[in-house]
Amino acid sequence: MVRKEYVVEEVVKMMNKVENVRNIAIVAHVDHGKTTLTDSLVARAGLISKELAGEQRVMDFDEQEQARGITIKAANISLGFQYNSQDYLINLIDTPGHVDFGGHVTRAMRAVDGVVLVVDSVEGIMPQTETVLRQALKEKAKPTVFINKIDRLINELQLDANAMQARLIKIITGVNKIIAQYAPEDKKEEWQIGVAKGNVAFGSAFHKWAVSIKSMSRFNIKFPDIYNHCKKGEHKLLVEKSPLDEVLLEMVIDHLPNPLVAQKYRIPVIWRGDLESPEGKDMLSCNPAGKTIGVCFGVVNDEHAGEVAVVRLFSGTVKKGDMLFLASRLTSEKVQQCAIYMGPDRVMVDNVLAGNIVGIVGLRDVYVGETVSEGQITPFEQIKHYSEPVVTKSIEAKDSKDLSKLIVALRQISKEDPTLKVEINHETGEHLISGMGELHLEIIEYKLTKEKGIPIVTSPPIVVYRETINSRSPEVQGKSPNKHTKLTFVVEPLEKSVFEALLDGRIPEGRPKGKSLVDTLVECGMPREEAKSVYDIYNKNIFINDTRGIQYLNEISELMIQGFEEAMNMGPLAKEKVVGVKVRIIDAIIHEDPVHRGPAQIIPATKRPIYAAMLYAGVTLQEPKQKVTILCPQDYMGNVINLIQGRRGQLLDMQQEGETSTIVVKLPVAEMFGFGNDLRSATQGRGIPYQEYAGYEPLPKDLLQKVVRQIRERKGDKPEPPTPNDFLDN
Repeated sequence: MVRKEYVVEEVVKMMNKVENVRNIAIVAHVDHGKTTLTDSLVARAGLISKELAGEQRVMDFDEQEQARGITIKAANISLGFQYNSQDYLINLIDTPGHVDFGGHVTRAMRAVDGVVLVVDSVEGIMPQTETVLRQALKEKAKPTVFINKIDRLINELQLDANAMQARLIKIITGVNKIIAQYAPEDKKEEWQIGVAKGNVAFGSAFHKWAVSIKSMSRFNIKFPDIYNHCKKGEHKLLVEKSPLDEVLLEMVIDHLPNPLVAQKYRIPVIWRGDLESPEGKDMLSCNPAGKTIGVCFGVVNDEHAGEVAVVRLFSGTVKKGDMLFLASRLTSEKVQQCAIYMGPDRVMVDNVLAGNIVGIVGLRDVYVGETVSEGQITPFEQIKHYSEPVVTKSIEAKDSKDLSKLIVALRQISKEDPTLKVEINHETGEHLISGMGELHLEIIEYKLTKEKGIPIVTSPPIVVYRETINSRSPEVQGKSPNKHTKLTFVVEPLEKSVFEALLDGRIPEGRPKGKSLVDTLVECGMPREEAKSVYDIYNKNIFINDTRGIQYLNEISELMIQGFEEAMNMGPLAKEKVVGVKVRIIDAIIHEDPVHRGPAQIIPATKRPIYAAMLYAGVTLQEPKQKVTILCPQDYMGNVINLIQGRRGQLLDMQQEGETSTIVVKLPVAEMFGFGNDLRSATQGRGIPYQEYAGYEPLPKDLLQKVVRQIRERKGDKPEPPTPNDFLDN
C-alpha cells in the first residue's frame, strides 16, 4: 500500500469541491472484467502497485470472492486523481455481475449518477448486461461503455480489422437500442453512445490499455496500429501509448455528471416530496449548508462498530455527534463516527459533504432504502429489486444452544442483503431462507458456518410457488365462531394492467395514501368506485370495501385487513403466498357489542370465506421461470435442445455466429437443479449457461395435482387439498 494516509487526507479535501466529484458504478455481465478494470483505477490512485493491477482484484476482498473468482457484493472505494492539473474525486462502486447477486447492483444504482458498462467484445451483450443497464437507466444514472477483451477478437477469433470494427459497431448499436427503449424521455437522445462522442472506449483491462476517440488523436494511434500491436502481442507498447486508467478517467470525468448536475434530474425521480420546499431545493442544488438528507443503500456489519450504514448524501453535511432521523422507525439516532470506504478499509473522517458517499456508525436498526435526514421529511422511493427469491431451503442449528446465535446472524445477513428473505415457521420451528438461486444460498450457508461459526443443517432446495385464481367467485358468506357477525366476500383476478403496475412498483404496497393512487388504479383499468374504496394493498393483492352504510364496519376494518393479509400470506391450496387477487367485501351484519367482535371472531370471519371463495373461483399455482442463455459449439446444439426439452424448456431464440451457437430458453426453476452438471455432460464441458429471472407463469394443469400434494406433504398437511365446505359453517 502506497502513501495510504496521504491519499485519505487528499480525498477528504477533494470532497469539498463537489463539481469535481463523480459517483460511479462499474457494471457488467459476470466475467466481463469489471473488477480487473477497477484495479487499474485503484493502482492509478496509488493504493496498489501498477504491476499487480488486473491480477490482485483488490475489490474482491471477501474470502469467498477470492476463492470463486467472482464478485459477490458491491464494494465502495473513494479515489483521488489529478486530471488537467485539477483534483478529482471518484466514489466508485464495483458491482457483481452474477444474476444471483443482482440486488447489489440495484442498490448501488440509487447511490451513483453514472455507470461504466463493461461489455466483453467476444460475448457481446449478454442477459445481465441488459438487466444492469436497464437498472441504471431506471434510476437515471448516465451510461458510458468500455468494450473489453479486444485482444481476444484478434488472437482467438482471428478477426481482421474490418470484421473487428463490425463487431464493435454491433455492440454499440445494441447498447443504444437498450438506451432508446429504457432511458428517461428527455435523455434518450443525449445519452446515446458513440465512438465520435467519446463516451465509448475499448481495450483490454487485463493488459491495462484502452483507446477512445480522444486518446487516439492525442496519442496519435489509429485503428490498424491497435490491430497490429495486438496481433504481435505488443501490449506493453499499447500501455505506454494509451494506458487504461488515463483513458477511463478521461471518459468518466468528461462524460459522467457531477452531483450538482445529476441531482437536478435524479431527485424528482427518486423523491416524491415537494421540490419547492427548502429540503427539495437543497437536494436539487446539492447544498452542503442545507439540512442533511441521504438514502442508505447498503448495511455492513462490523464486529467492532456494529452496523455501518452506507449512505449517499443529497444535501447537508454529516459529522460526529449529529442527530439523524430514520424515516421507517420515526426515531432519531446519534452519529458516532463518519467514514469513507477505501475498498476493504473503512477510514474515519471528521465530516462528509453532500454529493458524496459516507459510512455512518451509530444508526441502529437501519435498513437498505432507509431515508436518513436531519428532520422528518417525505421518504425516498423504495429501492425496487428486479428479480425475486425463487429457491428456498429450510435451515436449522445443529445444536439447539446455537439457535439464538442463528437468529441474530440471519437477521444481520438479511439486512445486508434484502434480496434474501428469512421466515420462521412457528408451527415447525424451522427457518426458511429464500434466495435468487442455488449459488446465493450456498454463499449464505458459507457465511453462517465459516464466518459466524454456527454449525447448521439444511434441506435440499425447494421451489417457491404462488397461488392465484382463474375466475370470479360467487358471493360467499362467512360467520364468526360465535355466529354473531356475518361477512360476505367476492374474489376475482386483478385486472392485468393493475397487476403489472404492482409488479413494476408504480402502485405502492400498504394502506392507500393520497389521491394519486386512485388515479393510477383508474388509469390501469380499475373502476373508479373500487379504486376509491381500497382498504389495503398487500403482496400484489388488493382488498376493497364495496359496501354502503354498514354500521360498525369501520370499527372492525383493522381486524378484517389483518385477516385478509393472513389469507394472502398462506393460500388455501398449498399454504403458498397468494398474488393477483382482488378481494371485495360486499355486505356485512355486525354485532353491536364490541365484546363479540374481537380478533378471535373477526379474523376467522374474514379469512375463511376468502379461502372458500378462492376455491370456488378455481385456485391454481404459478411457478418461477428463468431465462437461460446457453453458449455452446454448434456440434452440441442437438444435445442441448434435447436436454432442454426433457426439462419442460421453451425455446425462445437461436442464433449462430461462426462456430458458436447461442440458445435462449425459458426453464422452470423446478427443473434447474443439477442443470449445470447435465449441460457440462451434454457438451463435454463446453456449454456455458447464463441465467436471469423471468417472472412467474401458471403451472401446467397436468402437474398441478402432483405438485400440490408434494407441497402439502412437505408442510405436514394431509395430501388432499381442501374444498370450499371445509371453510364454511353450514
